[in-house]
Amino acid sequence: MFQTKITELFGIRYPLVVGTMMHLAKAELVAAASQAGALGVLASAMFTTQEDFRKEIRRVKDRTDKPFAVNLNLFPMARPVDNREYLEVIFDEGVRIVETSGHKAPDDLARDLKSRGVILVHKCVGVRYAQKAQAIGADAVTVVGYENGGATGTLDVTTLCLVPRVVDSVQIPVIGGGGVTDGRGFLALLALGAQGVIIGTAALVAEECPIHPDLKKALLEASELDTMVIMRTIQNSHRVWINETTRKVAELESRQAGLAEIIKVAGGDKAKKMYQEGDIQAGVMSCGQGVGLVKKIRPMKDIIEGIVAQAADLRQKLSII
Repeated sequence: MFQTKITELFGIRYPLVVGTMMHLAKAELVAAASQAGALGVLASAMFTTQEDFRKEIRRVKDRTDKPFAVNLNLFPMARPVDNREYLEVIFDEGVRIVETSGHKAPDDLARDLKSRGVILVHKCVGVRYAQKAQAIGADAVTVVGYENGGATGTLDVTTLCLVPRVVDSVQIPVIGGGGVTDGRGFLALLALGAQGVIIGTAALVAEECPIHPDLKKALLEASELDTMVIMRTIQNSHRVWINETTRKVAELESRQAGLAEIIKVAGGDKAKKMYQEGDIQAGVMSCGQGVGLVKKIRPMKDIIEGIVAQAADLRQKLSII
């Protein structure tokens, strides 16, 4: 069912990727996604030491024998990371799939990854970036439209337009996303030519997602109107759920505040307070417009299998039209 170049490349059951989420894509969520037949992606940047990172990779392995990936973050961060330190652990632990994402292509990492036989996927938001990824040897590229939660870039191209443009512009498999939360969106992305589909917002309310119940409840009550793009003035555009902190960041940007002042309000420590303590106004949280379709807390397995089952049923109905 839904076998594509991506299922073949990654060795997974369904052409589904559960996207990287800073502070959330830990072993429990990653392993649950992979065990259910999708590809879970572990976020490396939240670990400050090689040893902590190694322990988390091993925690994923303890929970599933299915393929999973590690994300290497190329975005600007308050605490800069040296991805080569993560590479050492990735190679030692035999991780065979790496996703990179950020404002640039991973030129300096691609050669090492490819020389070790690691599958490289680069995540970006435009045709020229996808072509660059292909040129440096990426095995696949992930592109997400303006509806996407998290990094949106500055091109503001919607998923419906972006995915087929990239499919027509590269020869490597394309994973598409942005606003996909159910089987309808999943099937639509495959119809646009994507060989795989990435989801994120739908996973925020998975039972295995480590955020406070009060925050999950707020997301279940949100609509497609309850997100906005912030941090564009510091060249780090992100779509996030609207709360008091989001509005504060927007107000700071209207006054041309600098990076330091904005990060002071929207830093990762504030997000962790939201996730762990349930103070839903404390920080900012990446969230896509598809949040309006997310209405139930379920195990990751049920989310993934529900998407695939709905898509299969819809494909069957469409085949008789």
